[in-house]
Amino acid sequence: MVIVAVIGSKNSGKTATMEAIIKGLTRRGYKVAAVKHIPEKDFTVDEKGKDTWRFAESGAKTIVGIAPKEIFIIEKGDFYALSLEKILELCHRNDIVLVEGFRDLLGKNKKIPKIVAIKSTEEALEALKNFEPIIAFTGTHSIEVGLNVPYVDVLRDEDRIAEIVDEVIKRLKDRGAS
Repeated sequence: MVIVAVIGSKNSGKTATMEAIIKGLTRRGYKVAAVKHIPEKDFTVDEKGKDTWRFAESGAKTIVGIAPKEIFIIEKGDFYALSLEKILELCHRNDIVLVEGFRDLLGKNKKIPKIVAIKSTEEALEALKNFEPIIAFTGTHSIEVGLNVPYVDVLRDEDRIAEIVDEVIKRLKDRGAS
């Protein structure tokens, strides 16, 4: 399994980057897990009043929902400081794990390649000081970065997105998987 972090500031194009790379990898037959960091303290996917919510309100710590085309697990608890290892355990059935966000957890980890979504050249320069290794800069704006790391506008440059996908696959194959 290969892990790649997609990090960047708010509204920099992280989700658009994730979508583009996921599409490229799944078209080539890879199983991809997508992990999204949601920093809002009181966020929940569970809807008040639904059966799963009622189970949790009754005290259940794990709630599993199974539908004809989907399964989900809701774990109740304190996950603020969840480790990378615990996150990856949830993704064990996949070839590649793309992680959006988790800047504090993954930013300094030199074993995890990063794709950094940016809105400006200044953000690119700051990222070069704080994150490594960086595979590419991406975003949803046309920016001339002028650095040794490529920039890809994920909304307008499908061919260049393929280059990022190729780099992720290369890293997977370098680890002995295919």
